[in-house]
Amino acid sequence: MAALSRAASCLTRRPQVQPSRLQAARAMASSLFGHVEPAPKDPILGVTEAYLADPSPDKMNVGVGAYRDDNGQPLVLNCVREAERRIAGNLNMEYLPMGGSIKTIEESLKLAYGEDSEFIKDKRIAAVQALSGTGACRLFADFQKRFLPDSQIYIPTPTWANHHNIWRDAQVPQKSFTYYHPESRGLDFSGLMNDIKNAPDGSFFLLHACAHNPTGVDPTEEQWREISHLFKVKKHFPFFDMAYQGFASGDPERDAKAIRIFLEDGHQIGCAQSYAKNMGLYGQRVGCLSILCEDEMQAVAVKSQLQQIARPMYSNPPVHGALVVSIILSDPELKSLWLKEVKGMADRIIGMRTALKENLEKLGSPLSWEHITNQVKTTMNTVVDII
Repeated sequence: MAALSRAASCLTRRPQVQPSRLQAARAMASSLFGHVEPAPKDPILGVTEAYLADPSPDKMNVGVGAYRDDNGQPLVLNCVREAERRIAGNLNMEYLPMGGSIKTIEESLKLAYGEDSEFIKDKRIAAVQALSGTGACRLFADFQKRFLPDSQIYIPTPTWANHHNIWRDAQVPQKSFTYYHPESRGLDFSGLMNDIKNAPDGSFFLLHACAHNPTGVDPTEEQWREISHLFKVKKHFPFFDMAYQGFASGDPERDAKAIRIFLEDGHQIGCAQSYAKNMGLYGQRVGCLSILCEDEMQAVAVKSQLQQIARPMYSNPPVHGALVVSIILSDPELKSLWLKEVKGMADRIIGMRTALKENLEKLGSPLSWEHITNQVKTTMNTVVDII
């Protein structure tokens, strides 16, 4: 029995690691990542992190531009609730194709290019479901780098901070073009046109389709027509980031006007769409990337390459949010409800900005606050920046 006890003890006893070997292993592990420094706080998301860590009951989040109701709470649209009710227990959660939900893409193209678009009918648009607007921009940036490696992207000053990260990580060289005029808190149209004119022919430009982020300053319809004409002369390629369609003015058609002008003028364009703001699907990450091509054959080739780029990134996009979007946009009753709800959100924000301006004036401020109501901005948080 004593022998068996000793044998069992030997079997269960862990081998002793010599201190020197243990220290060497720890040193090796440390040296692999010891040079890694903490990343700087994201200028937008970092504010939200600070908000969540603050114990004050009176705190206010002026970070991420997400819609809130009168009680400061997130809002889930009734059309979204109904779409989710239809999904629950009725639809499967199988993988989507690499290009995403065909129905979501079809409905997204109608929103961006028009219900009766000739380009949709002629199958000239290469389009894939993307991980919201960020994912759509990143897919395009990687596509640009892979197939036009000597090109660069012109980005407005200022722009949404993540635009720079997206094209930087895709290793596409960036240049800036004039956009905002701080003194007037408006558009520097002459500076913008000069920079477009002076850019090398065939340059890529990132344009905000509506509700420019972060300034809220948009060109007028006539200015968009002049911009489009100059792009045509210079053979530039416009890539539109349309994160706020419907949410900017309350009218999706009006918010797509810049894109429609460029289409009328015969441009090939790229477009990133997002359903984060206009459907409140922030966490679902639903979007679409589309590129208008010369013909159907080219569109097939471009789409296949976009799918190839997506494959090693995330393989295929998530299904739930895509189902919500496709159900809402393909059902006339739900789409009508969505249009009503998105207009309600837009009108409420416009009303809040009007009230802010009026109250500042009532307090006797000697400054002009016209820019608060002139700008097209979809959240109140950026009023902090523009004031």
